Amino acid sequence: MKRPEQEKIVTMPARTRERLSFHTFPWRFFRRALVIFAVCTAALLVYVWQRPVEVLFRMTAIGLRLKGIHSEYVAIDGRRIHYYTGGAYTGGSGTLVVLVHGLGGRSEDWANLMPQLMRDHRRVYAPDLLGYGQSEKPGDATYSVPEEAHLIEAFMDAQHLDQVDLAGWSMGGWIAMRVALDRPQRIRRLMLYDSAGVRFNLSFDPGLFVPRTAQELTELNALLNPGPVPSIPGFIERDVLRLSRKDGWVIRRSLDAMLTQKDLMDGKLGVLKMPVLIAWGRQDHLIPPAAGEAIHGEIPQSVLEIFDGCGHLAPRQCAARIGPKTVEFLDADPPLSSRTEEIPAH
Repeated sequence: MKRPEQEKIVTMPARTRERLSFHTFPWRFFRRALVIFAVCTAALLVYVWQRPVEVLFRMTAIGLRLKGIHSEYVAIDGRRIHYYTGGAYTGGSGTLVVLVHGLGGRSEDWANLMPQLMRDHRRVYAPDLLGYGQSEKPGDATYSVPEEAHLIEAFMDAQHLDQVDLAGWSMGGWIAMRVALDRPQRIRRLMLYDSAGVRFNLSFDPGLFVPRTAQELTELNALLNPGPVPSIPGFIERDVLRLSRKDGWVIRRSLDAMLTQKDLMDGKLGVLKMPVLIAWGRQDHLIPPAAGEAIHGEIPQSVLEIFDGCGHLAPRQCAARIGPKTVEFLDADPPLSSRTEEIPAH
């Protein structure tokens, strides 16, 4: 009986194995993925180049979401209104805070301040005013202070906010004062940041709020910033001017309504009884600190804090100093006594 032949074991040379491994790698798939990645990267760079302002706002929204602040919408008088909200309100020692942005602004302007105000069981809301940010822009609206004040009151109703701490910045301060006069029982405490709404000497052309040229944009930046005017990259400058042409009609309507001066607050603020914080940038070239002093003079129980080294954009650029002082004002029990305080830059 024959034995079966012993099975031969064939060993492939190492060089041959390497050659086969190279040829069997899914290069076609890899090349396709590489092309897709290159195309997507190029498209993203083109988008950033063409729409840098939108990209910056989207990045801000992502940053807010990472901090627990969410983007939402609500229908008010049949119009779609956008807002951000965050924080946990449990009643008791917690409060509800509503933040109102200024002329040409949007809810993202509060991005540096919102996270600080959310602490200690506060829930914060930052709506886009009618015509601004991601809110609807109806063609038949006046965008006046009374109309925007009505929007804030209706927003509070829609969110079932019985009593709030209300803050306004620039034109938003004017709107907040109007709400406080209309619905004083709904406002626990009032905060005004570099607020419009009282008479002051206008040292600039209001048309700068809707810049048409690079020079006008530079002049507007000089009004908004406390020191040397920061340079703006050309592609961002181009996009800002594009947006000014696209949405500037809303700002012009707001300006036209405000410049009539019929809704000014001079002589009306003395009836306010809630605690009031007035915060101002010492180097505000747009609305001078004298306007804050005038508001302080009309409201006996108000606290005036003037921040050195800050301009009209103080709630954003100086949020690290303004935030703690605002929290101190909100938490004070009993409320802070009337005073004027100079806050040094360092």
